[in-house]
Amino acid sequence: MHSSLKSKTIALLIAHALLGSLLVHAQDGSQTRPRRAQTPQQPSAQTIQIESETTKLQNEPLIRIGLSTDARSVTISTNGATLKATEPSGQAMPLTVARLRVEARLLAPQADTFEANRFRVEIAGASTRVDAERAAHEIQTLTGEATEISLDATTNTWRVRVGGTLSADKAAELREKLGDAGFDNAAVVDTRSPQTASASGFPNSIRSTSRISAPTREVVAYASNSSKLFNTSAPVTFSSQDESSAPVRFNEKPYRGSLEVFANPRGTLTVVNVLNLEDYVRGVVPNELSPGSYPAIEALKAQAVAARTYAVRNKNQFASEGFDLLPTTRSQVYGGLSTEQPLSTRAVDETRGLIATYRNAPINALYTSTCGGRTEDVENIFNEATPYLRGRECALEGKAHFASFIVKSSRDLPEIRDEAYASLARDAALLDVHGFALGTRRLTDSWLASPVSQTEVRAWLSNVARLSRQTVPVINDDVTRPPAFSTALSSAAFGEARGDTLLDNADVEYLLSFRDADEIPAQNRPDVAWLVRDGFLTLYPDATLHPREQMSHARVIHAIAKLLEWHGSLALQKGTTRPTTGGALVLRSTKNRDQPISVSADAYLFRAFGDSSYQMRSLSLVGGEPVTFHLDLHGEVDYMEVRPAPNGAAADRSSPYANWSSTMSVAEIQSRLARWSAGIGSLTDLRIVARGSSRRAIDLAIVGTNGTGHVRGGRIRSALGLREQLFVIDRKYDDTGRLIGFTFTGRGWGHGVGLCQVGAYGLAKQGLTYDKILKAYYTGIDLTRIY
Repeated sequence: MHSSLKSKTIALLIAHALLGSLLVHAQDGSQTRPRRAQTPQQPSAQTIQIESETTKLQNEPLIRIGLSTDARSVTISTNGATLKATEPSGQAMPLTVARLRVEARLLAPQADTFEANRFRVEIAGASTRVDAERAAHEIQTLTGEATEISLDATTNTWRVRVGGTLSADKAAELREKLGDAGFDNAAVVDTRSPQTASASGFPNSIRSTSRISAPTREVVAYASNSSKLFNTSAPVTFSSQDESSAPVRFNEKPYRGSLEVFANPRGTLTVVNVLNLEDYVRGVVPNELSPGSYPAIEALKAQAVAARTYAVRNKNQFASEGFDLLPTTRSQVYGGLSTEQPLSTRAVDETRGLIATYRNAPINALYTSTCGGRTEDVENIFNEATPYLRGRECALEGKAHFASFIVKSSRDLPEIRDEAYASLARDAALLDVHGFALGTRRLTDSWLASPVSQTEVRAWLSNVARLSRQTVPVINDDVTRPPAFSTALSSAAFGEARGDTLLDNADVEYLLSFRDADEIPAQNRPDVAWLVRDGFLTLYPDATLHPREQMSHARVIHAIAKLLEWHGSLALQKGTTRPTTGGALVLRSTKNRDQPISVSADAYLFRAFGDSSYQMRSLSLVGGEPVTFHLDLHGEVDYMEVRPAPNGAAADRSSPYANWSSTMSVAEIQSRLARWSAGIGSLTDLRIVARGSSRRAIDLAIVGTNGTGHVRGGRIRSALGLREQLFVIDRKYDDTGRLIGFTFTGRGWGHGVGLCQVGAYGLAKQGLTYDKILKAYYTGIDLTRIY
C-alpha cells in the first residue's frame, strides 16, 4: 500500500501542474471538420502524473482559452444589471454599466530593441526562378501574405521574402504560420545584421516575448457613450454579477466563467476565457461531435473524455501568450455557452473528472473526424512513436462486428448449379410472394429446364391479369409455345395486343432479325418483336427462339416476372436499412422516415453481388444498404433484396466523407507541391513509395524530368489539399497519351490518428459503451478520475 504522505504529495503535484499556466501568465505581467492536432509529446515536468484512482484533485481546475489574440477593439457585455471588473491584485474597478468597449493604447514610444521593425522572414534555396515563383504563389495562396523573390548572388539560388519588415515578435509569429503551412525552412533575418535565426527561431540577440521587462501598452475601457471608464496596464478580468442567468459576453457571444483582457506585445488585445474545465468541455463536445448529427450518448461520452484529456495534457501549450489553448482546430473547437446542447452536456456530466491515461500520465488524446475504416500509427503522420496511438480497425473485431445486425430465414435455398439459371431464384421468389403457385418448394436445374404445362401457364397468366387489373384473356392450346405465349402475356398485362399497336410492319421485320423468326405466325409477330426487343423473351445462345417448341419453366417464369416488375404490378417497396435491433428491421423510406418492420421467419432473402442477386439464409445489415422488399398481408417482410451499403461496413460509414474523390491537373499538382519539388523539372508522375499500417500514403514521390522529390508523413494531405491521405491515384491522359492530371480516390477526413469521431458513433450504435470505445482506439489506456 502507498503511504498517505506519498499520495498527498502526488495530489499536490497534480494541482501544481494544472495551475501552471496561471503562474506563467502572472509572471508575464503584461479545431461527421478536420482537427489540426499538435505533435504528440512525451510527458514533461508539467505533465500530470497519476498514482492511483484514489489520487484526486481537491478542486476542479481552471482552463484559459485564447478567444482572440489580435483584436484592435472588443465589446464586453452582459444581459444582467452590471459588469464586474478586477485586476490581478483583486482590486475591483468601479463599474455601473452592462456594456463597454475595450481598446489598447500605447503608453510610450518603443525602444529600438526587441520590438523594432527590423526583421523579415525568408525562405531560401530555390535552384531556379520558376521554383521560387511557384513557392511564392503557394505561400500567397495558403497564408494570404505578400511575397517577393530575389536572387542570392553568393549562392546563386533564389529566395522568397514573405511579408514586410516586422518586429521580432511578429516575424516569429509569421515563421510559425509558415511552418504550419508546411514551409519548415522559413527563417527570421535581422535586416541590420543579416543573420539567419537560430534553431529556436530567433537570432541570439533577440529576447523572448515573455521576458519584456516593462509594459508599453495599456487597456482602456469606454462606455457606450465613448466616455472613458478606466485604464490600466494590468490584465482586467470581466464577469457578470449573475453568471447563471446573465453570463458575460464577448462581442455578443455568451461564455461561462470570466473574460480576461490584456494588451499584448503586438499592440493589440488578447481576450481569454477563464472557466472551469468541465464548463470548457461542455463547449467543446457539441462542436467536435454534433449531437444533432450523431445522437449517441456513449459516443458523446467518449468525445467528452477525449476532449478533457486533451485539455489536461496540453495545458500551458500557449503559456507564453497568456493562455492554455485556442478555440480552433489548432487545439479543440470551443464555441462557448451558446453552442452547448443537452445531450452533449449530459455526456460531460456523466464523465465528470475522467481522463484517459497511459502509465499514470494523461495521454495526448488526438482524434480525427473520419478515419476511413482504419487509424494510423502516429509516427507515420507526426514522426514520433507513441505506444497508445497505434493503428486500429474502426470496427468490432472479426464477425462480432455483424453479430447484432443479422437477419435470418428458415427457407430452403434453391439447388441451382447451372449458370444460365442463376437469376431464376429471384424471379421465382417474386412470383411466389405474389400468389403464383409454382408447384415446387425448391428450385432445381432439372425442374427449371423441364417443359411448362398448359395448366401452369393458364394459372400464371390469370395471376398476371389479377395483378395488372385486367380481364383474363382467351388462352388457346398453343400458349406453351413462344408466339402464342407472347400474345397472351401482353393481353393479360395490358388488356390488348400491345405490340400490334406500337410497332408497324417495318419495326416488326427489323426486330425479328434472328435466325428462326420466319417460323412465327403473322398474328403473333408484333408481340414477339416487342417482348424480344425489351428483353422479356430471351433468345438461345445460337440466336434462335425455337418458336415451335414448348417453353421451359425457366423461360416462362423469367418473362412473367420481368414484365410484371417493369410494369410496376409487383408491390415492391424501396428503402435504406438502419441497424437492426431485437429482430426488427428498421428502414428509412424515401421520405426520410424510419419505420421498424418485422421479417417473416421464412422470408426470401437476397443479396446482390455485382449485377446478380443470390438467395441467402441470412443477411448482415450494418445500415445504409439499399433495399427492395415486399410485405405480406400481416405487414411482415416476405421478400427482401439487399445491395451492399455504398460506404461499406466500417464504424465511420455514416460520415459524408467516408468516401471521396478529387481530380487535379498536372499544373495544379506541381504548384501545390512546389515546396517539395524544387529542381525536379516538369512533373511526369506521382508515386506512392510507402504506406503505413492503415495503407495511408506516408511517402509520396514527385517524379520530374530532372529528378525526384518526396513528401512524407502527415504533410502529404496538407500539401495536396486533400481531405485525407488514405487514397489511391489514377492518372488521366489526353488523346495523344500525354499526362494531364491525377484523380485521388480516398476515404476519411483528418489526420487519421487516435479516436475516430464518426467511428465512435458507429460503435456506440453497435452497443459499445464509452470506455470500450476509447480503448478500441487508444491502445493500452486506463480511465482515471482526477477530481
